[in-house]
Amino acid sequence: MLAIQTQLFEAKDICFGPIDHETNPEIESKWTHDEEFMRLMEIKPVRPLSPEMVKKQYESIEKEMEEDKNLYYFAIQTRENNQFIGKAAIEWIDWINSNGFLRLGIGESEFRRLGLGSQALSMLLRFAFDELNLYRVTAVVPAYNEGAIRLFQKFGFLEEVRRRKAIHRDNEFWDLISFGFLNSEWREQVQGQG
Repeated sequence: MLAIQTQLFEAKDICFGPIDHETNPEIESKWTHDEEFMRLMEIKPVRPLSPEMVKKQYESIEKEMEEDKNLYYFAIQTRENNQFIGKAAIEWIDWINSNGFLRLGIGESEFRRLGLGSQALSMLLRFAFDELNLYRVTAVVPAYNEGAIRLFQKFGFLEEVRRRKAIHRDNEFWDLISFGFLNSEWREQVQGQG
């Protein structure tokens, strides 16, 4: 019998869950009105969304997950009461070259800067490398998102590409940084912790 040593979708304080079409649209709609969160989470221009618009996005995400099979989307929830506090995804998966892109964010402001992003990233990497067997992952971060840069560097991601002045925010151009992390680098870290 196979003995599973680690929980794939659980960390100390949070867990990954599916999209909840009843409660999540109302919550995520509020996040779209949070300029700080949206500008850290999104590279494209942002706008406030109604719960109905968020629900349509969820339907599109689920359709892409089912049909294209190159996206895995997770709701980040507290373990204590399954409160929806953020989102995480592995997207644009190129199965031939075994690459994927990571995105994550804690939408509920009272849960930010508590180390939950680290827990979410750890689960996302475990899923990417253990479950999907990806060779590498990439995270694309605007240079003004210092928290995300520190998080990815803490995990051992390396800066691979810096697109100079590639994103415009508040009358200023910012660099767009691509960080890469290999399956072998992750395995070395995991073995070093064991």
